[in-house]
Amino acid sequence: MSNRKDNKRLKPAELDLKEKVVAINRVAKVTKGGRTFGFSAIVVVGNEDGIVGYGLGKAREVNGAITKGIDDAKKNLVHVPVYKGTIPHEQLGKYGAGKVLIKPASDGTGVIAGGAMRAVMELAGIQNVLAKSLGTSNPHNVIKATINALENLRDPMVVAKQRGITLDKVFNG
Repeated sequence: MSNRKDNKRLKPAELDLKEKVVAINRVAKVTKGGRTFGFSAIVVVGNEDGIVGYGLGKAREVNGAITKGIDDAKKNLVHVPVYKGTIPHEQLGKYGAGKVLIKPASDGTGVIAGGAMRAVMELAGIQNVLAKSLGTSNPHNVIKATINALENLRDPMVVAKQRGITLDKVFNG
């Protein structure tokens, strides 16, 4: 469903990545001697300039789970076309029961998005966007659906080149 691995590999060491913890979940393993607690954390990283990724980390302690999540996110980076601080066109993203709709917005609108989607948009460097979660509110599926929608965006420069027209004609018909 996702083509994260197909994209050109981005080198996390060359990028100035910021991270945001979206959700931390305490999980329990029931054993003969009682419950053993652990933590899972979902983390989003991005350089606020068109590159974003997410990762899941699991460990006995919160800090260990966050560190593992950051390392996983750095392995799953994708490039997002950002045009004048917004996205080039409307896009629907799906992952499992998670469905998200993202729309470009004019200057000064800001990021109109809920919890998990907001983190992805801000770290991708999108300043003006309208976003709506249409399916589940599970942060794992919402983040994956948002990344799916951002991956499926077409870069306006590539579209203009394919059609053999100027960039202004792509947006103004």
